[in-house]
Amino acid sequence: MDVRAGLVVLLCVMGFTCAVPVKFIDCGSPSGKVAMVDINPCASQPCQLHKGQSYGVNVTFHSAVESQTSTAVVHGVIAGVPIPFPIPMEDGCKSGIQCPIQKQQYYHYVTALPVKTEYPAIKLVVEWELRDDNKQDLFCIKFPVQIVS
Repeated sequence: MDVRAGLVVLLCVMGFTCAVPVKFIDCGSPSGKVAMVDINPCASQPCQLHKGQSYGVNVTFHSAVESQTSTAVVHGVIAGVPIPFPIPMEDGCKSGIQCPIQKQQYYHYVTALPVKTEYPAIKLVVEWELRDDNKQDLFCIKFPVQIVS
């Protein structure tokens, strides 16, 4: 076990909230490449999202294009049907990204994923896109979650 892994295990044992890198599927990112996805807190997968709480989402990606803007679009996919999922901040340039986005640079998209109390308890797939000026995906990822009471 390397030193970093040992430190993570130690902090988890001490009771700190632990996030593990989320396993995701790239659903088409012609303008970029995702390096890592974190949801906090998410100690196991699929991430259990508790109603009434908010979760931190951090996507590290590499841009293959320049773009003045970035816009997030999120869907919950239930039985193969994408249902729009509102997020508090759609503007990626106000979510940890310094715009304009430069070609061949890494960025950390950081935002919140609120889970409303009226959402049903259900397993679903989240599809999260961040689009550039031309409405092409800087990234498109899918990952499973479970909404719980």
